Amino acid sequence: MNDFSLRVSKNIYIKAISHISNQKPLSEEWFEEPIFYSQKYVRSIEPDYKEYFSLLESRRMGLILKRALVTAINVTRKSKIMNPDAIITGTGLGCIENTEKFLTALIKNDEEMLTPTHFMQSTHNTISSNIAINFKCHGYNSTYSHCGTSFDSALYDAFIQFQLGEIHSALVSGQDELTPDYFKLLKKIPYLKNVKVCGSEASVSFMLSDEENGENIAKISDVILLNKPEIKKMLGNLKCNLSEIDAIVVGNNGDVENDEIYNNFINIFDVHIPVIQYKQIFGESYSISGLGLYTAAEIIKKQKLPVINNYGGKINKVLKKVLFYNHYQNKNHCLILLEML
Repeated sequence: MNDFSLRVSKNIYIKAISHISNQKPLSEEWFEEPIFYSQKYVRSIEPDYKEYFSLLESRRMGLILKRALVTAINVTRKSKIMNPDAIITGTGLGCIENTEKFLTALIKNDEEMLTPTHFMQSTHNTISSNIAINFKCHGYNSTYSHCGTSFDSALYDAFIQFQLGEIHSALVSGQDELTPDYFKLLKKIPYLKNVKVCGSEASVSFMLSDEENGENIAKISDVILLNKPEIKKMLGNLKCNLSEIDAIVVGNNGDVENDEIYNNFINIFDVHIPVIQYKQIFGESYSISGLGLYTAAEIIKKQKLPVINNYGGKINKVLKKVLFYNHYQNKNHCLILLEML
């Protein structure tokens, strides 16, 4: 990852967002009526897939592909952009459930008489490819698998394409599933070992466009993605003064080492600035930063704070600028500045 920041000159807007997570799917109810979990492992709440696929189609797809397609279908319907110029996905684990099924069958059948479906749908780039096939999109198509900054990298790529004038719309998503067996493995390594929030899954799709109209949710004013930066210098490169930021969204998850980075970041700001810790309801996964950006966008859209961290309801000022910050193991760091239209 190059150590430079992309200076956004072209206006880029979030037109639509859709999610499937441990909260009510395809819904904004989590903002005011979130579901809090005490267990350590929580899978997503599934929508009714019969509304989107035939029984035969549904049987041929794993959960992550169905979730990705449904969230993509929803943002295309909301934005009325049925054929985006680019489809870019961030996923840490890819189609891990299909990978497990294929390897299990490989062992049980002594490497013989294997059906090809699980193998064909086991790669990371199956997700973007499947969306493109469904929408008959023949444009730019890419997948990023960079652990906890997979979604950030996908979003950053979209901005590069916008700035180059190569695209005018993009469907950017974060997609990760977490099987019971893989959760057990992740609990043994630092990624989930000391985390206090639940291990979870994330499927979130954004439709981005450079078209300015009244239906847009928020403007993305700045994006900075760096490897091992000096945080204060990184913040100094933002296209606004820190005093102009009305709220920040960060990914505290209860792990001491992880949270120390976020707490040091928070301490740079005024003590009265609202701090939203979205992982307390959405949990932890490799693509969860997509839901963090979703949280920031909803704050701009609704002009109030979500019912997390004892916040909730309207506040006595206009929320013009909200800053989202994500880091992965204090190596890769991402800042995304959203602005009210």
